[in-house]
Amino acid sequence: MKEKIYSAKIEKAPFTFIELKKAAALALQGFSQAEIKEIAVRDNLFQVNTDDRKKELARMVLKRMQALDQYLLQQLVNGSAATGKLIVLYAIMKTDRLFFEFMNEVFKEKLIIRDYTLADKDFYNFFAEKKEQSERLAAWREYTFYKVRQVYIRVLFEAGLIKDKKSREIVKPLPDQSLIHNWLSRGDGMIVNILRGHN
Repeated sequence: MKEKIYSAKIEKAPFTFIELKKAAALALQGFSQAEIKEIAVRDNLFQVNTDDRKKELARMVLKRMQALDQYLLQQLVNGSAATGKLIVLYAIMKTDRLFFEFMNEVFKEKLIIRDYTLADKDFYNFFAEKKEQSERLAAWREYTFYKVRQVYIRVLFEAGLIKDKKSREIVKPLPDQSLIHNWLSRGDGMIVNILRGHN
């Protein structure tokens, strides 16, 4: 994973399964990133209220789409919903440093020790540790961490990795072997290990 700055932008575009699928379908038809962004804004592809929101969401969706190769775009558009959702989760991990670290340091650890509930303290401890490590995160308001925690829970629920948002019981993901092969071939063994619960 290349170095990325910490960001709370995930608040603005939590899971984007439908949006990313729409953008991927256009990419497979041969539209460029610039053309997809233009269509998203002009035709309100993602069904949002303001021009600023259209542009903001288009930027984030296209950033995530850049993390996907042709095979993953095909699987997102034409594969099962479960596979598509894991691909979106993968794209978020590839583009959001803090979420990736949460998945690597908290979610994976839960799978390894077979503690299948994400408790409030798991989030609080993770964020407290990150604040100690990063001046940027130390400057965030508590409300920002609260919002980010809510979004992480929503992302995990929509990706099928927790049963519900209240109990937050973890469901161990079962990526298709072809997905695992693709991720390994792209040098993303860390993401495979996160989802398998392996060190």
